[in-house]
Amino acid sequence: MTVTYRPSHLGLCVSDIDAALRFYCDGLGFEQVVVYDLDTTMLPGLGKSLEIEGPVTVRSQMIKRDTMTIELLAYSEPKATGTPSTSRGSLGLTHLSFYVDDLEAAVAQLVANGGTVLPDTRQQLGIELVFLTDPDGTRVELMQG
Repeated sequence: MTVTYRPSHLGLCVSDIDAALRFYCDGLGFEQVVVYDLDTTMLPGLGKSLEIEGPVTVRSQMIKRDTMTIELLAYSEPKATGTPSTSRGSLGLTHLSFYVDDLEAAVAQLVANGGTVLPDTRQQLGIELVFLTDPDGTRVELMQG
C-alpha cells in the first residue's frame, strides 16, 4: 500500500503573539488566515494532544505565504517554556529559510519588525546568506537569490 503525504503546516510556539505576527506578517509578508482560541473546557483532550499537563488555553494562529503555512501557538496557560535551537547542528528544527531579492533590505525590514541578526552568520558560500532570529529566538535564514 502506498501512502500519500501532503504538507499541511509547521508549528511554532511563541511567547507573544503580537510580536510574532509583527515579525512574520509585517516582516516576512505572511498573511493571517485562520485563528482558533482553544482551551481544555471546550476540548477536554486538548492538553493530552498538545502534550501539556493541566488546564490549557492557547491561540492557534495560522499564517500563510505562498505555499508555506505556519501555525503560531501562543499559550496563555500554561506559559510556554524552553529555548529554540541555538545551532544548526542541534537535533530538531534548526531554522526556516527564505530567498530574498535584496538581502540588505530584507535584513533591515526584519530587524525593524523585531528580528535580531546573529553575529558572524553573514557568509558568501556560493550564495550570500545571513541568519536572524525571530522575537523568541527561532532562527531564520535569508539567502540572496
